[in-house]
Amino acid sequence: MNFVLTEERKMLQDTLRRYLRDKYTTSVRNDILNSEMGMSADIWAELAELGMLGALFTEDQGGYGGAGFDIAVVFKELGRAGVVEPLLDSALMGGRLLAAAGKADMVEDVIAGTLQLAVAHGEPGGRYDLDYVLTQADGDALTGRKAVVMNAESANHLIVSARNGDGIAFYLVARDAPGVDIQGYPLLAGGRAAEVTLDKAPGIPLGLGLAEYERINALALVAISAEALGAMESATALTKDYLMTRKQFGRPIGTFQALAHRMSDVLIELEQVRSAVINAAGNLDASDRDLHLSATKNLIGRAGRLVAEEAIQMHGGIAMTQEYELAHIAKRIIMADHRFGDTDYHLERFIALSAA
Repeated sequence: MNFVLTEERKMLQDTLRRYLRDKYTTSVRNDILNSEMGMSADIWAELAELGMLGALFTEDQGGYGGAGFDIAVVFKELGRAGVVEPLLDSALMGGRLLAAAGKADMVEDVIAGTLQLAVAHGEPGGRYDLDYVLTQADGDALTGRKAVVMNAESANHLIVSARNGDGIAFYLVARDAPGVDIQGYPLLAGGRAAEVTLDKAPGIPLGLGLAEYERINALALVAISAEALGAMESATALTKDYLMTRKQFGRPIGTFQALAHRMSDVLIELEQVRSAVINAAGNLDASDRDLHLSATKNLIGRAGRLVAEEAIQMHGGIAMTQEYELAHIAKRIIMADHRFGDTDYHLERFIALSAA
């Protein structure tokens, strides 16, 4: 496996990093977090113009990337900057589901940044089980409840899973369709989600089943892992700078042995996470894909908690203030563990897959 980014991916990384460094400051993010929709339409349009949405799709789908390493490059930079716009849920998951359904015209709109999507699959009581779906399809009329639907309030369409006579199927539902009720709320790590209730809501069958969703979920696991890695890199960099700036007894506190040892532990964990993300991105098409993904996600949860807690403790009280970058970054690291399966879930999944 080649650990070195190609020239094209290096350019993609550099372009996105420069843009976010210049445009996505802590004050800008705080303004977005306090906004009604929890995202910036201007930032979204500029990301689309830069080609960041197109990087999440293959050439056959109208993009110019779409592989595991393309996804990892984009989301690591988004994690470094603490971006709250829903690229993972709207562009990657929603867009790739539409691509799998052959909706080329809608995918083109997603890449252009003019179409917003929300994936409504998880349900109350379902935890992380992908086959837990109680929503029912009576013909093309959907009835049921969906929980923690990211970007539901801003989406033009929801992609909804439901049970029909053949198992689990996916449907395209307009956000403002009759029988659709959306109750939104802000999330701890930024952005907004909603509880969605469907009462005989009209849906358009997409011809997709659980197998297609599992493939998209694998892409999401790589994305959230890379995003967490980027956030950990930022937390570590902020902590190193603080330790060498803050002085006590006439010298930087980072020169004290106890803090230096703690920082060394953080750097070791960070390197393990970086290697795990590379491994996950490189094995998206492998027969044992899920084994690699669960190993990575389990490590993300364990290492992320250590990095976030150590960064906060070594900073002291300033780390908890909303005006300081680390406050948001630490939340993102911790909450990444709870998306698409937490540490315990993926440990159990890894054991089960290893024994199979």
